Amino acid sequence: MTGPLRRLKAVAVNIDGVMLNDTFSPVIHHFITSRGGRYSAETERRIFSQRQADAAVVIAEAAGVDWSVERTLEVYFQERAEYLVRDPNRLLAGAVPLVGRLRALGLRTVCYGGLERSHFDRHLGDHTGLFDRPGYVCTNDFRPGVTEIVTEVFGLDHDEVLFIDDVARVGEHARALGVPFIGHPSDFRHGFQRRLMREAGVRHIVDSLDEIDEALIRTLDAQAEAGEVWPRQAVAALG
Repeated sequence: MTGPLRRLKAVAVNIDGVMLNDTFSPVIHHFITSRGGRYSAETERRIFSQRQADAAVVIAEAAGVDWSVERTLEVYFQERAEYLVRDPNRLLAGAVPLVGRLRALGLRTVCYGGLERSHFDRHLGDHTGLFDRPGYVCTNDFRPGVTEIVTEVFGLDHDEVLFIDDVARVGEHARALGVPFIGHPSDFRHGFQRRLMREAGVRHIVDSLDEIDEALIRTLDAQAEAGEVWPRQAVAALG
């Protein structure tokens, strides 16, 4: 397999769940269930890849607490900090080599997520230089950020940018826009993202970042060139 890619020009890589381990699912699940709430696929769908303020409303509702958004976020981030003492943020196996493979194929790369840039700088450390300017995009104000990253950050067409994410909602937005997508769902045992990705019609779901190799990227490139990034039935379901 040689030669330049024919359609893909850039890749947006999610930080938490792709570059770093998933430290959100366990905390959200515990926040809700420890207060007697029920954690379901619908709850997860309504929380993940939403603005923090919007997610806080759903978290409080699911947990059965009558708290303000500010109070909910305060307690949530306090509990997350306690969780991180036990299970710190860390680079996932294969994360750095993945970005290297993407760049070797001539693809511009950025990292994105819902936390502030300091999260990226702190945990990517010496590897931040792997990403092209601006390096990191905080999407909290425009979740999930697919359109904004494609059009404003890269200035490209929707089918020219590949997204790699652990959340099905991002895949749903990618599907609606004809954006190439690879799902890397968390292995959290109480999570529903793999199921939700399948329901959304995500064609490419990987368990390991090593599975995102040159062959898979070239497959997505060919699908993008042919206008077949998403299965026809998945796109038709949008109507």
